[in-house]
Amino acid sequence: MTRAIYRITGPDREAFLQGLVTNDVAKLADGIVYAAFLTPQGKYIADFFLIPADDTVLLDIDASIAAPTIQRLSMYRLRADVQIEETALHLHRGSGTPPPDGFADPRHPDMGWRAYRDTPQADDEIDWTALRVAHCIPETGIELTPDTFILEAGFERLSGVDFHKGCYVGQEVTARMKHKTQLRKGLARVHLSGPAKPGTPLTGDGKPAGELHSVAGDQAIAYLRFDRAGNGLMAGDVAVTWEKD
Repeated sequence: MTRAIYRITGPDREAFLQGLVTNDVAKLADGIVYAAFLTPQGKYIADFFLIPADDTVLLDIDASIAAPTIQRLSMYRLRADVQIEETALHLHRGSGTPPPDGFADPRHPDMGWRAYRDTPQADDEIDWTALRVAHCIPETGIELTPDTFILEAGFERLSGVDFHKGCYVGQEVTARMKHKTQLRKGLARVHLSGPAKPGTPLTGDGKPAGELHSVAGDQAIAYLRFDRAGNGLMAGDVAVTWEKD
């Protein structure tokens, strides 16, 4: 998917972000940070990468949600000395050891590296969707929607949330889900016994049990109701198996 790269400047930039995003912005001292921006009710608005760049912070976000997200972030600026501008930078991705200007993807080692350059990437033959599915990594607009709670989407496993930082928008709901409840629903990697399309409803012993999202070969990311995801899980007439990680 196309990415938009923004530059956040001003002396209050890190304090501004710290009060809004799910991860600890202080981690920028060590490199790239994956985070989300939530509603006060704890639901997903956007996910993005924050990247240290001299005395600025880059924000790498799916282009389809960039404009409304930046507009909503800007509503919180108030008197903060912060500026947010779109850049002409391009995302480059690859596998293996990051180049000197690259950062290892913090979500999973197999997701390679990300770098931000003045020219577009010439070619990219890596099947990133297959890698995403193999490691149950959600995608903006597919698994991640306005109805998503980030813990159901695996953000703790993906290093996208910090439970020791201070308050941020949506923090109370997220913390309550972490400490007071056991997740009954969420994303999981499943195996398919045959072809099945994204969006196919799942049933467990004939009862609604979730839905398929991203599919790659005989694997898929599914949103599951865990108490119905045991034996007898089906996507239409295709048998589905799920093993807890």
